Amino acid sequence: MKLATIRTADGTRAVRLDGEVLVDLGYSDLGELFAEADWRSKAAASGTTYPVQGAGFAPVVPNPSKVVCVGHNYTNHIKEMGRELPDHPTLFPKFAETLLGAGDDIVKPAETDALDWEAELAVVIGEQVRRADEQQAADAIAGFTVMNDISVRDWQFRTIEWTQGKIWEASTPVGPYVVTPDEAGGVRPALEVRTVVDGQVMQRDDTGTLLFDPVFLVRYISTVITLRPGDIIATGTPAGVGNARKPQVFLSPGQTVVTEISGLGACTNKVVEA
Repeated sequence: MKLATIRTADGTRAVRLDGEVLVDLGYSDLGELFAEADWRSKAAASGTTYPVQGAGFAPVVPNPSKVVCVGHNYTNHIKEMGRELPDHPTLFPKFAETLLGAGDDIVKPAETDALDWEAELAVVIGEQVRRADEQQAADAIAGFTVMNDISVRDWQFRTIEWTQGKIWEASTPVGPYVVTPDEAGGVRPALEVRTVVDGQVMQRDDTGTLLFDPVFLVRYISTVITLRPGDIIATGTPAGVGNARKPQVFLSPGQTVVTEISGLGACTNKVVEA
């Protein structure tokens, strides 16, 4: 299934893609749906329909209790950043206020000229888990979506801890769909990841090359903290970020950045002035 949260005149609605229409599932958003123990059967329900054409996609889960991001998880990206392969995942947080819809504008903060792209496979949690074993971790994955982990590089590297460069308000597109594992290729999918800026391919890799795969990450993170329905794990970005290029290249107002993953869809976002 492909599930989404859309904006309507009556507020956000959780929907399922069915051909050329989006079927209302009776919940305000996917976070509310995933909180139901039997959400998979409820996601098959019938309801009011909306046309896909022109739909306004909200972040797939507008208010997750947490967004946990993983750095340095593709070998080529680790090398381009001049670092050693890690023994453990590098984790940092995001917050609900950072999230944007898949087609929303990205407002370039006035405080930076180092706005960078990062295409990422994101895991969306569908069951509460703590200290999950292998099977529990796999079962907890509701599906996968696309995230552009926009980074404010000059703020990120002010200190050795990255969070201040990663949590700018309304900076992180995520969506348009949550695609369930049965349709995405399992809980360890091998899918092409790309970033295209104004028609130029900047990143291209395969999620099958992740150092720490989605199931491992659910196990690892749930050892530290309870993962709840609707929580999001961003699994890291491949090589090709603007910060590592020589010369460096960053996003400017007027440009369009597309982050896409085969079978999951794409975030297509225009960069605009603050």
